[in-house]
Amino acid sequence: MSLVCAISNEVPEHPCVSPVSSQVFERRLIEKYIAENGTDPMNGQPLSEEQLVDIKVSHPIRPKAPSATSIPAILKSLQDEWDAVMLHSFTLRQQLQTTRQELSHALYQHDAACRVIARLTKEVTAAREGGLTAFVSFFLFRSKMRFNMPIFCLQLQDKATILTTERKKRGKTVPEELVRSEDLSKYRQVASHAGLHSASVPGILALDLCPSDTNKVLTGGADKNVVVFDKSEEQIVATLKGHTKKVTSVIYHPSQSVVFSASPDSTIRVWSVAGGNCVQVVRAHEAGVTGLSLHATGDYLLSSSEDQYWAFSDIETGRVLTKVTDESAGCALTCAQFHPDGLIFGTGTADSQIKIWDLKERTNVANFPGHSGPVTSIAFSENGYYLATGAQDSSLKLWDLRKLKNFKTITLDNNYEVKSLVFDQSGTYLAVGGSDIRVYICKQWSEVLNFTNHSGLVTGVAFGENAQFLTSAGMDRSLKFYSL
Repeated sequence: MSLVCAISNEVPEHPCVSPVSSQVFERRLIEKYIAENGTDPMNGQPLSEEQLVDIKVSHPIRPKAPSATSIPAILKSLQDEWDAVMLHSFTLRQQLQTTRQELSHALYQHDAACRVIARLTKEVTAAREGGLTAFVSFFLFRSKMRFNMPIFCLQLQDKATILTTERKKRGKTVPEELVRSEDLSKYRQVASHAGLHSASVPGILALDLCPSDTNKVLTGGADKNVVVFDKSEEQIVATLKGHTKKVTSVIYHPSQSVVFSASPDSTIRVWSVAGGNCVQVVRAHEAGVTGLSLHATGDYLLSSSEDQYWAFSDIETGRVLTKVTDESAGCALTCAQFHPDGLIFGTGTADSQIKIWDLKERTNVANFPGHSGPVTSIAFSENGYYLATGAQDSSLKLWDLRKLKNFKTITLDNNYEVKSLVFDQSGTYLAVGGSDIRVYICKQWSEVLNFTNHSGLVTGVAFGENAQFLTSAGMDRSLKFYSL
């Protein structure tokens, strides 16, 4: 028995029953009626859609219309179904052909890729056997590392980011342990040592302290030797021999038992303090080396020379990574110093110019004219904002690196020779070595200390940790210490 809709008198597709009149309806029709009237169409009683109850029945098969029961109508129906089957079959054949073409193309590409990989593998093997790898390495090195420059530039950039962040933090406060200016002004000579270098060729020409242990003092002498001296033990730790001319620049590595020296013999030497021997010779220049500075990473050296070039070298391998000159200047370089962040550096020239260089781009980015004689020494403040320069014009100039201008000039005595400039680690004090020793307090730039203890020209000055002591060396062959 089939259900019949009480409204349409046809077999419903979705039958439901009304609990109000117990009649069966097509859900679509009764919902429309309820929406318009809100009552049961059979007895007028209130009715809502939620009250309707669905009836689960097998899907009804509608009887064909009487017009479709004739023989011509049946034939027409069969013909239509046949046509639909043929069209569907044609569509499937087209899709199959397209899929076959795509698969064939994919297989061809895969085969071509396999052939290319096999050919490249064969060529790489042949290249290795033929020594091509060694040739490429040699070519990159001989072309001044133009292609490899970005590799170590990334290392320099990462180090600079860290250093800048640390420097900004330190710049906000002055270390509590730092000696105050009123105490610094009371410093007196507490020790003097004259036996570090040979008396036959007198003179200490360079001085540096070990950053991690300021009791370790490094000196370079006119006697061609490099000496490591222990302040606390008051004895020589090592005497390093190897240069063929006087030693004019020395640097103590901040974290390793390694020191560096430079000489007019055109070489830079790397020494092991523990072993007491030379472990590396860097030949970056064709003339005397006039300046030396260690990059903050501790892996690279900057050097300047009378050959008008500055060079950037790898300490471990001794290789010169890049070597640059200012062709427009054509003048010898007299000194060089890294900025605390390590991405820029300054050089002094024999024609009184101070040049600021971008290490990554290897370009001259700023010039500071103003001196009237060869530049003898330059020093960057720890805060990274100030640059101090001295020359053979008896003057000391302070430059603002943010505004690129000279904001202070300190005129020294007539014929005063500036040989050494150094800021303390906090950037609070600036020491000047030359005809005598003078210490200035930064920002006020007033003199707080003056020593005339050396009988010869002062060639090097350095601050101990937190300015707890001051040390100096000079042409009188003596190393002196000052403190309270």
